[in-house]
Amino acid sequence: MIITSTTRRVALIWPYFATLMAAAPQIPEIIRIKRDGGVLKDADIEFFVQGVAKGTIQESQIGAMLMAIRLQGMNASETAVLTRAMLSSGERLPWPKEWHGLVVDKHSTGGVGDKVSLSLAPALAACGCKVPMISGRGLAHTGGTLDKLESIPGFCVQQSQQQILHILETVGCCIVGQTESLVPADRVLYGIRDVTSTVDSIPLVTGSIISKKACENLSALVLDVKFGKAAFYKSEASARELAISMVEVGTQCGIRTIAVLSKMDNPIGLRVGNSLEVMESVECMQGKGPADLVQLVTKQGGLLLNAIGKVGSAEEGEEQIRSVLLDGSALAKFEAMLTAQGVEAGVARRLCRDSDFSGTMKPAKYSTYLSVDQDGFVQSIDAMALAIVLQKLGVGRSQVGDPVNHSVGVQILAPVGHRLTRGEKWIRVFHEEAELAGEHVAALQESLDIGPVPCAPITLITDIISASS
Repeated sequence: MIITSTTRRVALIWPYFATLMAAAPQIPEIIRIKRDGGVLKDADIEFFVQGVAKGTIQESQIGAMLMAIRLQGMNASETAVLTRAMLSSGERLPWPKEWHGLVVDKHSTGGVGDKVSLSLAPALAACGCKVPMISGRGLAHTGGTLDKLESIPGFCVQQSQQQILHILETVGCCIVGQTESLVPADRVLYGIRDVTSTVDSIPLVTGSIISKKACENLSALVLDVKFGKAAFYKSEASARELAISMVEVGTQCGIRTIAVLSKMDNPIGLRVGNSLEVMESVECMQGKGPADLVQLVTKQGGLLLNAIGKVGSAEEGEEQIRSVLLDGSALAKFEAMLTAQGVEAGVARRLCRDSDFSGTMKPAKYSTYLSVDQDGFVQSIDAMALAIVLQKLGVGRSQVGDPVNHSVGVQILAPVGHRLTRGEKWIRVFHEEAELAGEHVAALQESLDIGPVPCAPITLITDIISASS
């Protein structure tokens, strides 16, 4: 046998490769372990996430792994490792030392008419916080904060890290989309989760949300975990399970994390639709917001101010948030944020100071009023039924990448508890077609529940969960 130099080199390095191959976890084996209900080692999870971020794992294998996690779950330790691995797949936002203890954010699991972020971020900035809010787009029946803001001409959601830093220095808050360098593994996983029906997996939701928030180097985070007819989690028990998971993992990542459980049966506020929700947010920052929206903004803001020690109690924090909504300082921050993110100063001024909504945002071509055929009190408005109609009208998207119509939506004229008389108008629908389809009219009318007596007051927030609770 003739031993060549190539053969000799292979013989010398083969033990190294053999050891490496034996030590490296293989994707099919990792999938099998989780498929059969086993607990993954830290190295297995890290290897999987690194492969996702680097593009070295087949999409079919990623889908199989996600489904295995969806069906078999993960324990608390596995979920924490998954989150940290996702966080490590990209960069973290660096802040000046003098901002220590001031950087905060919030996240909602999604709802109908949920426009809390638009008022809360400026209100927190008016209280001296730094709010680098990384938000998302709407999907299915839920609205997206970025889609709402893009109904304002010129608003740019894509900002570089340097631009984010500058906006926070000069304004105190920004609302932006996820950049390429932040948690790249999540962008891949989320897209595949959407097409494999694994979006609602608690470990995967926890990893996705907390990794994106942890890359912001936050001091405190409040999570609005919704349950009910129009939420991803229908029962309070399942929402609580998710809230506990996210609070535990967020705390392990060094963030003071608090979750509120809130009902998502009725629409939040009186307007649903991208530009319409911007209008209502401006009114909220003028001290004229609907009670349920104001409650969510002040409660979550108060919890954050208390978490970072700016106030002595959450109740004191609520009053401070309410104060900046009433005195115009939150609205001033919102106007400054708009101009810092690309909106012309004149447009921002007309929107915020003059409330010239039709002059700054494109209105829908047509509107239709719907009336009631009986006397009674509004018991409920089915947010899910309403959202399905609005999605068909163009408010939302059926899949990632679909365009949205920023002008269509509804204005609710008779909120829950309101007394109506036969023939009275209860909702105004903004649409692009000359005639509102009969099926849409029927669905909207069926979403309204009227009863002979006033309904009991609705308790929107049912519990608050923290690491100490």
